[in-house]
Amino acid sequence: MEEQEPRQERAACEPREAPEESVALRFQRGFLAGKRLRDLPWEDLEQILKNSEDSSPLLTVLQKTVFHPLCLKYPLSVKYRRCFLSELIKKHESMGAEPLEQLYEAIGDVLNTEETTQCYKSYLLPSGDAITLCESVAIISRGTTGLVTWDAGLYLAEWALENSAVFCNRSVLELGSGTGLTGIAISKACRPRTYTFSDHHECVLQQLSENIRLNGLFLPPETHGHGVAKQEICEAELRGSQGPEITVAELDWNLVTKERLAELQSPDVVIAADVVYDPELTQSLIGILQKLFSCNGDGEAPEVYIACTIRNPDTYGWFQTELGKVGIRWQVVPSPQKNLFSYDQHANITILRLHV
Repeated sequence: MEEQEPRQERAACEPREAPEESVALRFQRGFLAGKRLRDLPWEDLEQILKNSEDSSPLLTVLQKTVFHPLCLKYPLSVKYRRCFLSELIKKHESMGAEPLEQLYEAIGDVLNTEETTQCYKSYLLPSGDAITLCESVAIISRGTTGLVTWDAGLYLAEWALENSAVFCNRSVLELGSGTGLTGIAISKACRPRTYTFSDHHECVLQQLSENIRLNGLFLPPETHGHGVAKQEICEAELRGSQGPEITVAELDWNLVTKERLAELQSPDVVIAADVVYDPELTQSLIGILQKLFSCNGDGEAPEVYIACTIRNPDTYGWFQTELGKVGIRWQVVPSPQKNLFSYDQHANITILRLHV
């Protein structure tokens, strides 16, 4: 298989605005999602500042990032905001301009804020809507990596939005849902009939359920999962909820039975992201895929899409070899055409469609 070239952010994805506004919007999309600071468009901002007579470009960026309503209500980590503001201050001081009061007030507020173990990140959809998630500040937290959003999940969500017909009016099962980004995006924009989020770690399931409710999707008080606490749902949330019938299920890939899988809406589509990185876990994944391919009562196997970040080519190749051993064929799905989310554009990510 030929490696896919890293995709670059396409200007077509951005509104046609004046340069200052366009750069500010790029900062907004990346900042709200907690994109790596070095990947934000600093050079473009510097060029605009060179041609500016005042600090208005910096103020515009400030208004669309740190002072954005989403950031004020659902703040990013203290460290991230502090580092971002420090970089803005460097750009401002390099101009030799008069101090920008709002900028120094913002850094003062952040310096007086205590860091927490959790933060929020907001991912903007083409519709203008946003998906806001509570995530862990640390990559590994409470014994799991499932409390942060990974690049392959963003990539899969991006592909799903371009291929909504795959999910429209169908029953979808997601394996290893983590913080819920991919499933929430599909539930909001692709109109599935039912959507089942699943994971195994208790802390991940709790956070996942909270993120689903945070984004206005209706989660019944009792789900079909085991070990998930009953959820209290306020009347306002019930009135405002739209979307598919949603379930959160606890699934242990090693122990789950065909009967248990058959209870999960007999999925038409099965998806997963960033679950091929450890041979032991991957073997468990193949086991549950075998059961899924054989558990639909109508005899039709579900469509299966697995998004992989290829960190270790040997692990990725081993996954493909093991699929072949159990009679599961695979093909690479074409990449999404537009870059909608902020993630590492140089990461080697691919989506496989699996067949029997």
